[in-house]
Amino acid sequence: MKKKIIMLAIITAVVGGMSVWYFIFYKPTHFKRNVEDEQAINITAKQIVKNFQANEDSANKIYLNKAIAITGEVLEAKKNQDGKPTVTLKSDDSFSNIYCTLKDDAGQIQGGSTITVKGICTGFLSDVVIIDAII
Repeated sequence: MKKKIIMLAIITAVVGGMSVWYFIFYKPTHFKRNVEDEQAINITAKQIVKNFQANEDSANKIYLNKAIAITGEVLEAKKNQDGKPTVTLKSDDSFSNIYCTLKDDAGQIQGGSTITVKGICTGFLSDVVIIDAII
């Protein structure tokens, strides 16, 4: 009886360890969305911020986890704490902008220039957050 319990515990630990490895290390690197291949919702930076500020629940239903192509004026371009390139697009509200984390380095992006960024919307904090973006 004791041997069965010990074997069951060992099998459970091995299966649990393999599950943790799969979901933490394997799946995120092999099953990423490719935003380039997706049909995007086209919108301006100013309009998407207005939509989120007017009714966040309604805007989440429209934009959350969807590919979005946002056209707007670049406020700043830099790297985040992980070293990934980011672009912030300006809106009418100085406290709410669009914060985009880019997939790849896009070269020199000038502040004040107008660009279109396509990425996946992950929600609205004080800024609209876009990940895996391309220019």
